[in-house]
Amino acid sequence: MGVMCAVFGCSNNSARHNVSFFSLPTVKQREGPEVEGLTRRRQRQWLANLHRSDIKPTSYKYTRVCEEHFVKGKPAYEMHEVDVDWAPTLKLGHSKIKSASVARQVERATLGQSEDCSEYMTSEMPSSVGAEPILGQTMNVDHEIQTEMPASQINDLEEGLKYANEQIYELRKKVDDLSMNEDSFRNDHEKVKFYTGLSSFSVLMCVFNFIAPYITTTHINVLSQFQELLIVLMRLRLNSPFQDLAYRFGVSVSTASLIFDRWIPVMDIRLSSLIVWPERDVLQKTMPLSFRRSFGNKIAVIIDCFEVFIDRTSTLSSRAMTWSNYKHHTNTAKFLIGVTPQGVISFISKAWGGHVSDKHITENCSILTHLLPGDLVLADRGFDIADHVGFYCAKLAIPAFTPGKSQLSALEIEEMRKIANVRIHVERVIGLVRRKFPILRSTWPIETVTCTEGQEDTPLDMIVRVCCTLTNLCPSVVPFE
Repeated sequence: MGVMCAVFGCSNNSARHNVSFFSLPTVKQREGPEVEGLTRRRQRQWLANLHRSDIKPTSYKYTRVCEEHFVKGKPAYEMHEVDVDWAPTLKLGHSKIKSASVARQVERATLGQSEDCSEYMTSEMPSSVGAEPILGQTMNVDHEIQTEMPASQINDLEEGLKYANEQIYELRKKVDDLSMNEDSFRNDHEKVKFYTGLSSFSVLMCVFNFIAPYITTTHINVLSQFQELLIVLMRLRLNSPFQDLAYRFGVSVSTASLIFDRWIPVMDIRLSSLIVWPERDVLQKTMPLSFRRSFGNKIAVIIDCFEVFIDRTSTLSSRAMTWSNYKHHTNTAKFLIGVTPQGVISFISKAWGGHVSDKHITENCSILTHLLPGDLVLADRGFDIADHVGFYCAKLAIPAFTPGKSQLSALEIEEMRKIANVRIHVERVIGLVRRKFPILRSTWPIETVTCTEGQEDTPLDMIVRVCCTLTNLCPSVVPFE
């Protein structure tokens, strides 16, 4: 059932909504008359602002008010009677609300006396009998005992308070929109796309609910799990420095870095099921029209390699292994990627040195073990792997080239045009991953391509896989028709 908010018209329930609830203040009778009087006034103020005649003294201990009816999201300290959150003031379902000061003034006018005035008069009046009061003291006493206030002035104060509360509510709403929390992303899909790369808030919440239960949190965690996921996604999506993320979320740089390092391995394990080699019947049923026209429904995968820049190593052997012939004058880590005709990433290899050939990576990673007899693999000219593909009774289709020939035949040119028209989609998918997650376009330190103790994969391996899995959650760049 859960706890219901006592405010008229508020539907918040602790069983369905993630909001905080606060009990009706109790009267403290054992801490002296001043505290008893203050807490009694506060309880009366809460009941007056709720303005519900059905709340009886027997149900006071069950009465709850949610955080949405306080300017700062929670009640003020009971001794701060002038604080705007001394009692609930926002979205109360009626306009008959008085501030604590106005209610106190009305109470004084009704009773015809004031505790504050009595104390002041006692302290200011002469102690000796028959002594003449000082003129200044008499004027102060007369001013304090004048408690009557015109109704028009009370109305003006109420209207002023109402306007101030509305302004505070609007400012709080703007602050919430600028803050990095779940509510600020809920109804803003463009904000979700910009900061996370995902297509909608519902997809973001699916990812969060799938990962969050496996993240260890303690009472010392400064941020919520949702905010920690935002730090990871913003790091991938915007390539934001940890110092920038620390400023945005109000944490230290080391905390932001630790959050990223703690989430990436869990995301890699939990989301790895999104990179899967599809069954043959699924491939054939969803084969895009452009592939059917050229190759029927035999294509199983389109393969290519892409490279990520890394820092220059200190050892000559490592520097030679990571030297890229394609990306001249730089060191890189190379990945083999496999894309289905539908534009879904179905395979991603571990990182190899940039000097390693595409053929060597393909032969020594496990991608060929997924092939079935009759499958067709599309690749670029550098993938001279027809023998290894044929070992699995599959075929390789690569563009024709002219070693030892004066020119290509008309049939070879037509076949090359067909391959080029459909093989371009793997480059589009690679481009999509790079555009969606610019962190892959940065230069990575050597530590990220080195396995730590107890880990089989490098941090760069895990980050690239996470980027690919998140890309699979977005709409495909390959049209079906």
